[in-house]
Amino acid sequence: QITKSTPTTMASGVKALEHSSLKVPYEILNKKFRVAQKTIDREVSHVMQATSELEKCLEGSSATVGKVVGLLDGVIEKLTGLKRKAEEAILAEDDSAKVCKRRIEHLKLHDSEQPSTVIQWKKKRLDRMLVEHFLRCGYYNTAIKLAKHSGIEDFTNIDLFLVSKEVEESLQRHETAPCLAWCHDNKSKLRKMKLTLTSVVTKMSTLEFNLRTQEFIELVRGNHRLDAVKHARKYFSQVDPEQMPEVQRIMGLLAYPPDTQVQPYKDLYEPSRWDAMVQQFRWENFKIHQISNYSVFCLTLQAGLSSLKTPHCYRDPESSYRNSQCPVCSKHMNELAKPLPFSHCAQSRLICNISGQIMNENNPPMMLPNGNVYGETALLAMAAENGGKVVCPRTKETYTIDQVEKVFVM
Repeated sequence: QITKSTPTTMASGVKALEHSSLKVPYEILNKKFRVAQKTIDREVSHVMQATSELEKCLEGSSATVGKVVGLLDGVIEKLTGLKRKAEEAILAEDDSAKVCKRRIEHLKLHDSEQPSTVIQWKKKRLDRMLVEHFLRCGYYNTAIKLAKHSGIEDFTNIDLFLVSKEVEESLQRHETAPCLAWCHDNKSKLRKMKLTLTSVVTKMSTLEFNLRTQEFIELVRGNHRLDAVKHARKYFSQVDPEQMPEVQRIMGLLAYPPDTQVQPYKDLYEPSRWDAMVQQFRWENFKIHQISNYSVFCLTLQAGLSSLKTPHCYRDPESSYRNSQCPVCSKHMNELAKPLPFSHCAQSRLICNISGQIMNENNPPMMLPNGNVYGETALLAMAAENGGKVVCPRTKETYTIDQVEKVFVM
């Protein structure tokens, strides 16, 4: 028996699962607003500067028609640039705001009074979860095709993951420029962010510092030691005091070749440092946009499997104690659920091993002479098909329906 979800439980479920659906476009809108504000302020300052030069020229005694016309053309050019930048900024903000609005309207459908609408909304939510999971796993083409097929392009964060894909691929090619450009675009957010990496809480992002460090290491690896020293003077002279021990450590690489076996310099030369930076970029990108490190699909699947997992699911695979209707008892789901905790049942329910139905007052538990218990509905159906006889699925023993006794649970 499945009870209908109350509006409160449905709303809390939507809030838990759909946080990133609204937070990501909001963060993008917020970023575009801040960028537009800086751009317009810069263009306004250019207009004010050109206007000031024109006023000085008019106030002076050496003003000529040609000079005034030139300055006026400059003011017109600056105003035209301001207008163009303002229109571009407003258009970009408007597009982001429309995305937020479309997602809000989509999420409202979960509380529709039309059952067909709710069913369709749940189907789209599952597709959105799969799209995000495919993007995290690197199946970009599959994710894009599924989004187009389901008509959910506006409800997914494909653009965000495609930008991340470009940066991650550049790091895998040992290129730092795209990631450094990303750091520059998000420097205000990175400066305020607190991260927990390898069980250590850092006050701010260390991604840019790690990139500059890796650039230094690659210069030393390529035997460009003089360039490495210039690089260190340029980027390491103003580092935080907490990062100074790391700077001192990497400066020691100048005295060791790339094939050294001396620690910690051997580890600093390891190519696996690039993989660590890919992972750090991914974490910080998710953190900036308020995205969990784990996909909603994985979290939802794990919660569902854990809520159904019982010790009976891990008895002998050939045992009759496994329920054919239980997802955790199936081969593949059983393997996925192994590391998950067992469900906590405050109130137990008896399940018929034959039909998978709950045994209650409408389907009372019935015991065979060998002590095995099954639901009355399944036993009566079996007896009707076998001329009043029932076969125990566990022991294969045969009994008549008259030998079956009702069980009372206190």
